[in-house]
Amino acid sequence: MLNIDIQKQLHGSNGLMDLEVNLNIEQGEFVALMGESGSGKTTLLRIIAGLETSHGTVIVNGSSWEGIPSQKREIGFVFQDYALFDNMSVEENLLFVNDDKVLAVELLEMTALTALKNRNVTGLSGGQKQRVALCRAIMKKPKFLLMDEPLSALDTNLRAKLQSDIKALHLRFGTTTIMVSHDVPAVFALASRVLVLEQGKVLKDGTVEETLLVDNTVLTAKVLSINNGKSTVSIMNRLMEVDISTDTKVGQDIDITLNGKTL
Repeated sequence: MLNIDIQKQLHGSNGLMDLEVNLNIEQGEFVALMGESGSGKTTLLRIIAGLETSHGTVIVNGSSWEGIPSQKREIGFVFQDYALFDNMSVEENLLFVNDDKVLAVELLEMTALTALKNRNVTGLSGGQKQRVALCRAIMKKPKFLLMDEPLSALDTNLRAKLQSDIKALHLRFGTTTIMVSHDVPAVFALASRVLVLEQGKVLKDGTVEETLLVDNTVLTAKVLSINNGKSTVSIMNRLMEVDISTDTKVGQDIDITLNGKTL
């Protein structure tokens, strides 16, 4: 179990704020950290990893990590900017962390990187670099896998591939995974628990459904055409046909309420 009880003053999106988090994370959970930029999500990851200091405690299975340097914590960290060694090949990046060639071969096969193992990482695409970063984090055989927006810079197809890799590695190695993300579909597919931070405090804590589902969402749609009392509108990059009032005009923005629960 991971017990976090920390406080740290930060410069947030609205000026100075106090990051105050007190929670327990069970072994094997996949936790998504969500919230607006500047709410403290990345700082919380870095405190767990020992990359930033705070007041309070981080306790793992009853033992405090106070004073334990980052490299001695049982953690793999996937950074938003990959943080790969540019002078090394794909395989060399993995083996630099842990000289376990059997594990490196398994990870490269799981993430479809075997054919690229001898290529310098500077010649890889963004999706390939992120998969290398994920493999390198797992090479430490960590108890905790921490990821900071691992899907943010990728297109739809690459996100789907990396999302699949993350899930497979989480299950294969039984890590406790904490992922910062704004990607609701990815969180829905991966997370067993969601923490929503607001101004340094945990605003919500529960399953995806408990934290992200809302009732009667009102969205703004643009009227594209009108035919026989119905209108074709553009909403969330999709087309939808809806009933309209008689005074509605093409080009007008209208509010549409999505009844029931929606993400």
